[in-house]
Amino acid sequence: MNAVNETSPAASEVLPDHPIRVAIQGFEGAFHEIAARHFFAPRPVEVVPCETFEQLINAVEKGEKADIGIMAIENTLAGSLMNNYQLLNQSTARISGEVFLRIKQNLMALPGTKISDLKEVYSHPIAIAQCTRFFRDYPQIKLIEGLDTALSARDIRDHEDPFTGAIASTLAAEMYGLEILAPGIETNKKNHTRFLILEQHHELVPEQSGKEKISLSFAVDHEIGSLYQVLGVLSAYQVNLTKIQSMPIIGKPWEYMFFVDFVVEGKFSSTQAIDAILPLTHDLKLLGSYTEGRHFDH
Repeated sequence: MNAVNETSPAASEVLPDHPIRVAIQGFEGAFHEIAARHFFAPRPVEVVPCETFEQLINAVEKGEKADIGIMAIENTLAGSLMNNYQLLNQSTARISGEVFLRIKQNLMALPGTKISDLKEVYSHPIAIAQCTRFFRDYPQIKLIEGLDTALSARDIRDHEDPFTGAIASTLAAEMYGLEILAPGIETNKKNHTRFLILEQHHELVPEQSGKEKISLSFAVDHEIGSLYQVLGVLSAYQVNLTKIQSMPIIGKPWEYMFFVDFVVEGKFSSTQAIDAILPLTHDLKLLGSYTEGRHFDH
């Protein structure tokens, strides 16, 4: 818990009216940027693109190019991003906030292009998977997986290919001068992603009104009822468990690390609840203490 309260002179120099440098996985116009803009509004955001989540975490930990990071952790269709849980557990960065964003996928191309003109459409594999039903009516279009939704949009602008399209956000279309040929082509309209705000020194996100949310990771004895005991104690301390995720512990077959989110709603504090489960767990780590996030429909 001490790591959450550390301070950094470099971080304290970031003024509220100056752009905050936010590391994202992806490029300008990605959904990570939209989520960051919503979370930090009205403060301006300067995006620091990272090709991978590993690079994102590294940028936050070093603090040289980015002041803070935003990382997707789960999606209502694709589920939990397990590698990101592992990265978070291994990192010295901590969660200082969260934001929820409805994901709307759009088909876009160069201005003047028609859907019937398209031969290829590029995007991130997950975005393509979310839109396959739409493309059943256009068998002439080949769907090609790319590194990022926004990068796919940028490549169309750079290559000026009138027969190529992309699946990306409305922000990407605006930034790269593309025309949206079909908005909201995702099959499931209840497509939401949860993003975590990550800081090396929990001091850039101001205090917000709302319920306190806690994220923890821990292991338990490989015995009958071990996890049940932990959950029972949390229930007794009147916390609302909002997420539990298990992950295999490498090198210990059939043993698991558990990731838990809970919201403090009763008369007990988060510190009391955590202290109560300490004797029942191993390697307990406080991943973050923050205000329960808001939902945005972009």
